[in-house]
Amino acid sequence: MMASAISFSDANSGFQAGIINGPANTEFHYHAPPGKSQGSKLTGAYDGLERRETPPNPSIIIPFSRDADFVERGTILDQIDQKCAVLGSRTALVGLGGVGKSQLAIEYAYRIRERSPDTWVFWVHASNATRFEQSFKDIANCVKIPGRQNVKADIFQLVHDWLRNESKGRWVLILDNVDDARFLLDNQPTTSASVSKPLREYLPQSENSCILITTRSREAALKLVEPCDVIAVDPMDKTHALALFEKKLGVQEDNKEDITELVTVLEFMPLAIFQAATYITERWPRCSVRQYLEQFRKSDSKRTSLLDYNGGQLRRDREAKNSIIITWQISFDHIRQTRPSAADLLSLMCFFDRQGIPEALLKSRGKQGNDQRDQKERDDNDEWDGNEVHSSQSSQSDEFEEDVLALRHFSFISVNTDGITFEMHSLVQLATRKWLEAYGQLEKWKQQFVSNLCESFPSGEYENWGVCQALFPHAKSAATQQPEEQSSLVEWATLLYYAAWYAWRRGRAADTEELAAKSAKARKKVYGQDYKDTLSSMHLLALAYELGGRWNEVEELEVQLLKVQQRVLGPEDPNTLSSMGTLAATYRNKGRWDEAEELEVQLLETNKRVLGPEHPNTLASMVNLATTYRNKGQWDDAEKIQTEQLQICKRVVGPMHPDTLVSMSNLALIYDNQGRWDDAEELGLKVIEARKRMLGDEHPDTLVSMSNLAMIYNNQGRWDDAEELGLKVIETRKRVLGNEHPSTLVSMSNLALIYNNQGRWDDGEELGLKVIEARKRVLGNEHPSTLVSMSNLGLALGNKGRWDDTEKLEVQVMESYKKKLGTDHPHTLTSMNNLAFTWKRQGRNVEAIGLMRECVCLGESKLGAGHPDFIESLQTLTDWDAEQAEARPLAHGGVVEDAGI
Repeated sequence: MMASAISFSDANSGFQAGIINGPANTEFHYHAPPGKSQGSKLTGAYDGLERRETPPNPSIIIPFSRDADFVERGTILDQIDQKCAVLGSRTALVGLGGVGKSQLAIEYAYRIRERSPDTWVFWVHASNATRFEQSFKDIANCVKIPGRQNVKADIFQLVHDWLRNESKGRWVLILDNVDDARFLLDNQPTTSASVSKPLREYLPQSENSCILITTRSREAALKLVEPCDVIAVDPMDKTHALALFEKKLGVQEDNKEDITELVTVLEFMPLAIFQAATYITERWPRCSVRQYLEQFRKSDSKRTSLLDYNGGQLRRDREAKNSIIITWQISFDHIRQTRPSAADLLSLMCFFDRQGIPEALLKSRGKQGNDQRDQKERDDNDEWDGNEVHSSQSSQSDEFEEDVLALRHFSFISVNTDGITFEMHSLVQLATRKWLEAYGQLEKWKQQFVSNLCESFPSGEYENWGVCQALFPHAKSAATQQPEEQSSLVEWATLLYYAAWYAWRRGRAADTEELAAKSAKARKKVYGQDYKDTLSSMHLLALAYELGGRWNEVEELEVQLLKVQQRVLGPEDPNTLSSMGTLAATYRNKGRWDEAEELEVQLLETNKRVLGPEHPNTLASMVNLATTYRNKGQWDDAEKIQTEQLQICKRVVGPMHPDTLVSMSNLALIYDNQGRWDDAEELGLKVIEARKRMLGDEHPDTLVSMSNLAMIYNNQGRWDDAEELGLKVIETRKRVLGNEHPSTLVSMSNLALIYNNQGRWDDGEELGLKVIEARKRVLGNEHPSTLVSMSNLGLALGNKGRWDDTEKLEVQVMESYKKKLGTDHPHTLTSMNNLAFTWKRQGRNVEAIGLMRECVCLGESKLGAGHPDFIESLQTLTDWDAEQAEARPLAHGGVVEDAGI
């Protein structure tokens, strides 16, 4: 039966019961105080005697009702059952506050009672000596131990003796919240008389018993149980977390994606999930799961506010807070009091990314100055013993290990399998930062974090990628935590600059932009617009725009930068020259190849003179000039300079360096343009394999190589292979770069050409129209890439017999090419070839032969007599002149694009 709650005044002791089997006597008896005469008048008691009481039947003494919404959590209850089934066992549930240890103990208690009605189940509040004593008094009253009401009675001994008495039957004792076991191990002041030994000794080892302990501290657990009897309670998995949230929500929410995201950001922590569900339910319908999520994402302060919510929780101890933030902060305070250095370590760790926190960055916690002063003092003293240094270092190492152990005992951190990096729950980090803020320590530890990370983060060059990769998530975390003090702000901006540098080298446009922009803004605030470091950050921001294909923004920023750099740094400063190189590349990407060539020739000469012929900037200038020559159809010039650059690059930085791979990729494109398709394929495959291994399958440079190889297959007539690879590149680029990134549009344009060559003219037309519309919008009507798409669309229309539409489009393309690229540019020659075929189909033979003859004459001088395109055009002209055959299908009449280097 369910008992009513019984309330007593402060002077009385009593108990609250959930489910009780058997009578529960709540009558209290008066006992004569010591020294009272036998003749004193008493009411309700006999002189020196207690009334005999009927022993009660076994029952469950627990202050919480059973949770109808309890969610089974894998095998944890089975583990508890298994360990507690051993007679005389002691088992501890250890885990973070709010992870659900007490809820598991409550459910276990009720299950035991169901399975074994003859088993006593006792609940003891074990957070401190006072509550521990009160729980023992409640047990004594429940089981009606004789002598318990004597003011001189040792209540601990009475309960201990009763528990040891095997005739009383089997019992389970649950010690809840033993987070600090010291009160059990040391002699503690209590109201009971004659307590002369540690309270732990009043927990008997009995063959008819089991003791189950819940604690946040593994250290506390190990003082009461063996290591093999500790059960770690971790946060729920996703499935169980979803089930708990949906049961606790109490209102109908159909958006499973939002619910899944919410329990994920709450790290499947049961108390946090309960808090969120209660918060939403109480405010429904003015607050939904999605609205809660939106608020949660806004900022640290908003997340803290939501997690501070202290909604009702019926099955938590009255001393336990229902806010998971406050729950953890109680443990933080305990650590600060018992081991301040461990609290310092926690304070530093809370700013890192939650995973892969490196040990090397945690050893320095504001002691650099002291260490340097200590060293100077030793240097000034000729007689100091060198062994002191080793001893000091050894001591520091030991102290660090003890600090780590203290935090691990409370489950605030865990050690990864590599043994040198750590992990934390992000919500624990948030709670720690809030705790630091309350003590006025937040800025101090933020600055220490920034300083440690800045000192360790190297430049983004290839040789540092291993270190950069490990530290990059922490730099991303630092980007959200700008310090206030100026000297720390300088370090923060430097850290973000190096992280942006690494992100740029790895092809991550969004990360590069975010980090470079913040670095530039901070440096501008500290140093001003014209300072060298500010200009460096702004240049890196321009490179981020370039990576994202935002060429107008690149040009605008680099023109602005160049003016300042030339004035402040000088026209031949390496930073000025770097900006010139980026601006020249922008001209090339925008199809302004003459301007690009002029600037790149000037830049190459200056770099060779100022920096030397083998400097990385000089080598980059050679690559860029070769690329411009290739775009202009000057393939022999491009091959010459690119081959020379590649040999230097292999010697200076190595055959597999990313810069060397850029050179190899560029040379493969030149071979492709020259019609040397087997050479292009062989070199292109080498580049792809190396880039996949070094950069990953989805790095922009890897995708460039794959896109170019697809078009080599197309030129070889291997159209199915070309289609398969082209589709894979498009899918990845859309996901990584976006639907309208210039590189994505290159891949789509090339796939349209492949469809045409396969005879899938409807597919080619449909895709070609999409690309033209996007390129006109993104690049402009007369950008070379837009003209390429229009030319290829004309090919599709011609193959479908729509000759008038084809002619109109091809004339427009040819005239634009002549105006923009010149009469003898390879793209212009291709457009002349295509228009000649169209006129031939229309029966305009004289015009077709005349245009083809002009195309052949220009092609021989521009492409060379051995180029496949020239040979094909010459053969066509010969056939037409002899009128021996009709025009052949337009299999190779499209313009192939490459995605760059």
